[in-house]
Amino acid sequence: MSKDMKDPVYVTDQLIADDIDAYLLKHQHKTMLRFITCGSVDDGKSTLIGRLLYDSKMIFEDQLASLENDSKNVGTQGQDIDFALLVDGLAAEREQGITIDVAYRFFATDKRKFIVADTPGHEQYTRNMVTGASTADLAVILIDARQGVLTQTRRHSYLVNLLGIKNVVLAVNKMDLVDYSAERFYEIVSDYSHFAKQIGMDSFLPIPISGLKGDNIVSHSENMPWYQGPSLLAHLEEAPISDTAMQDHPFRMAVQWVNRPNLDFRGFAGQIGAGTVRPGDAIRVLPSGKTTRVKSIVTFDGNLDQAVAGQSITLTFEDEIDCSRGDVIVQSDQPCEVADQFESTLVWMAEEAMLPGRPYILKIGTQSVTATVTEPKYEVNVNTMEHMASKTLGLNAIGVVNISTDRAIPFEAYAENSDLGGFILIDRMTNATVAAGMIHFALRRSQNIHWQAVDVDRDAHASLKNQKPAVVWFTGLSGSGKSTIANIVEKKLHALGKHTFLLDGDNVRHGLNRDLGFTDADRVENIRRVGEVARLMTDAGLIVLTAFISPFRSERRMVRDLMAEGEFIEIYVDTPLEVAEQRDVKGLYKKARSGQLKNFTGIDSPYEAPETAELIVNTVELSAEDAAEKVVQYLLNSSRN
Repeated sequence: MSKDMKDPVYVTDQLIADDIDAYLLKHQHKTMLRFITCGSVDDGKSTLIGRLLYDSKMIFEDQLASLENDSKNVGTQGQDIDFALLVDGLAAEREQGITIDVAYRFFATDKRKFIVADTPGHEQYTRNMVTGASTADLAVILIDARQGVLTQTRRHSYLVNLLGIKNVVLAVNKMDLVDYSAERFYEIVSDYSHFAKQIGMDSFLPIPISGLKGDNIVSHSENMPWYQGPSLLAHLEEAPISDTAMQDHPFRMAVQWVNRPNLDFRGFAGQIGAGTVRPGDAIRVLPSGKTTRVKSIVTFDGNLDQAVAGQSITLTFEDEIDCSRGDVIVQSDQPCEVADQFESTLVWMAEEAMLPGRPYILKIGTQSVTATVTEPKYEVNVNTMEHMASKTLGLNAIGVVNISTDRAIPFEAYAENSDLGGFILIDRMTNATVAAGMIHFALRRSQNIHWQAVDVDRDAHASLKNQKPAVVWFTGLSGSGKSTIANIVEKKLHALGKHTFLLDGDNVRHGLNRDLGFTDADRVENIRRVGEVARLMTDAGLIVLTAFISPFRSERRMVRDLMAEGEFIEIYVDTPLEVAEQRDVKGLYKKARSGQLKNFTGIDSPYEAPETAELIVNTVELSAEDAAEKVVQYLLNSSRN
């Protein structure tokens, strides 16, 4: 078949054949659009991508790489691509029952390069959709023309809007299965428009398509003459790119690492998140607030006179000021905010529900801090947009919460800057990502509350008492003997002239924590409060003994992190469940076994035994007196060291 000499594919083929270097140079300077395909299960995402690749004769990046290495490949790009093979390849994960990740495809047309994230439609894998959307400039939301707007369509649309993707295509797919009905298309568009207004989506472009037949994918469909808008590919080639939009914002760059190959050079490397920078510009380093000017902009290819959003660079400063990984370099006269408490939207992505008060690792930009999350202000019903009361957030739930970090961090509202306003939460014990979040604003109290310096500090209190402060944390099952041993230990320390205080689990629940129950969330809050009280008591120079089941490692680690090195001593009172249940001094195990007592540790609520306790006492082998003596000797030896 002869080719039309005006066909862009023919022109591209000829350029490759005539001058491969010119072609590669032209390709290198094309803009890159990142987009995501999302929607409900079996709406046709993979088929759509296969059709895009097939009908446009797109050139794959791996083929380009081979061209650079071997010019003998010239001429192979014009060969037909097997559409069935493409679709089968993209659908392979689904056929194997493992559609649980994001498949990224790299390709190009004569006008632009693309990265498309093909995300799973299953509700349980919404977290993967969030991952794909987090770096996208555009979203293609597919709807099966037979099914219309479904719950997962609404959820994905809500998340797309929440993540700040302004360019949205509503691709009403499988039009061939509804006889290319204009009436059905406009009915779906009307339904979606009503929902889009509810979530604050400013605009979207509806396109009727058939991924299987190719209608309106690359060119206009003869089967739908009533549609006069652009084809999907035409819109993708003209859509704006976020890096370009961020160039008009004030300069922002999160420091990824400090580059110091020798003593004469000290640079600060990272990718520019927003704005433009030039040598001589006045800049500020946050959170410290130190100011200086840019001395030079260094890259692998040489120094630059200017760098813009999206570029990876190294900056050198005119003055020697402190700056390290996680800091943010900003325009001096237009800095971003610094705070340690925020209102945020949270998308929960873990099987285990969120536990308010539990410490997580919050990663924002290039910085990681410890953060705790409050009980949700509300959870969002994605079908009705209703704000529902909720004690926690389960898998795929979306809610608004307050977040506190252990130190102030530079940030901007996510709506203004996704790099400095978007974050993830990581479980400190498993290192699994459990949530994605978007900062709305800093809480006013974070700006109004300041640390008050005092003249009589914890060292002065400890010196007066002639002892080293510590928290001696007894943990174990109910009935293991924690309170009994802790009480004997305190008597022995008191006899030795030590200043102590015993915080017992039951006693604390009569006052400070009387409002808390025994759910996992309440147990977390119980230990958080006790940990803060214990820390204050060590500031007074006391040796604090605590006797709490404290079933979760994460919360025990939280208290450990509150204390100075060596001041948290974890004592694991190791008693097998069957032994503790035989003792059952308070009759609690009997109630738990009969169903009268819910959320009882060891029965229907887990206990996570310590993995690195400072001391283990086995109450099967030791009497309470002997166990207490072992603890006292450990404490005395530790204080001498």
